[in-house]
Amino acid sequence: RSEVKSTNKQLRVQNLELSDAGIYTCKYGSHEVHTTLYVFKLTVSLDGHFLQNEVPELTLTHNSLDPLSDLSVTLFDSNSNIVTPETESKSSLKYVLNLKKLEATDSGTWMCLVHSDSPVINKNISFPVKVLGFQNPVTERKYAAVDSTVILSWHLNFQRIKWNEGFTGQLNWKQQESANIHELLVFNVTAKGEQHETKKSSHFLFEIPETKPESTIEVKLPSVHFNHSGQYQCQLAYKGRHTQSKIELVVMKVSANPVGPLSKGAKMTLICQVSGPLPSNAHLRWERVNGTQMDIKNSKQQEVKLEVNVSAAGLWSCHLIEDNDRKISLHYHVEEAPGWIIYVVAGASIGGSVLLLALVYLCIISGIRRQQRRQRAKRMEQARQYLLENKTCQCQQ
Repeated sequence: RSEVKSTNKQLRVQNLELSDAGIYTCKYGSHEVHTTLYVFKLTVSLDGHFLQNEVPELTLTHNSLDPLSDLSVTLFDSNSNIVTPETESKSSLKYVLNLKKLEATDSGTWMCLVHSDSPVINKNISFPVKVLGFQNPVTERKYAAVDSTVILSWHLNFQRIKWNEGFTGQLNWKQQESANIHELLVFNVTAKGEQHETKKSSHFLFEIPETKPESTIEVKLPSVHFNHSGQYQCQLAYKGRHTQSKIELVVMKVSANPVGPLSKGAKMTLICQVSGPLPSNAHLRWERVNGTQMDIKNSKQQEVKLEVNVSAAGLWSCHLIEDNDRKISLHYHVEEAPGWIIYVVAGASIGGSVLLLALVYLCIISGIRRQQRRQRAKRMEQARQYLLENKTCQCQQ
């Protein structure tokens, strides 16, 4: 691993090891020159291949005979920002740094600056950090209206960071109130970056789009139902370790009670409902289009259902508002019943009343006649009994 260049008497040592550290002496006649070689070895945990939210550990070792008491280590991330370790420990021959949890954006070339004033040391040690994960937030909330089309996407970063190891993953769904987990699809990515997906569940209708961006896991719900809400979790697995990103789908619907046109003088209740709990900065709001402040009603904090009583026709809108931003709106048109319907209803009511009275009258008449027949039968029976008794008496005479 070493050679001496005869032209300038240089000693060249390749593939340095910790054991190569020490004092090197060059003799020429009666002259001697001494130089000290310090060898540092930087070890990065997990071979520099991390999953999102994992904590890396860096170990800097040396076996110098000098104590190097004022040795300091400064870390810079891929954006040249100084990284402050969460914990660090130092001994005479070892420096151990535990960093914060990594994000997918932390991938790149990092730098470790080793510095000492006495002896004078200024050495930059670069090392690659690859963080496999999602370009999505760890937790994301998505709102949708009933019967609308929703596309849920997870953008992976394996191509951008040139991840050259195979890994697998799966997409699961769980309703808010249920502990049952449904596996929707599984996928794997080869070391060459080839992505393969397999649909697993037929619990409800969803599609895997044929065309989508590269390095993306995506599902399409062509017609969202109220019970399709819940947590959709995409999980990556590499060498027995896991990381995940979750999209929480909240579905909203509106309805009326009773359903149908609003008759004059009648009232109707409009109902706006979401499928799951809302964050503290979100609420529901009913308002009448082109109405007044009196036609606005807001839900209480974290209330999932909002009702409003209406007595006049018009267009009403229910909004889901988060941080003063309308995330989704649904409309309900309250129609006024035509006049002829009112007369038909009134006529049907009067006709029904007359029919009811007629039925009552028939029942009364039938009951009276039945009672009369019973009384007449009773009198005939009494007369027959009387005649039989009189006939018996004549025979005895």
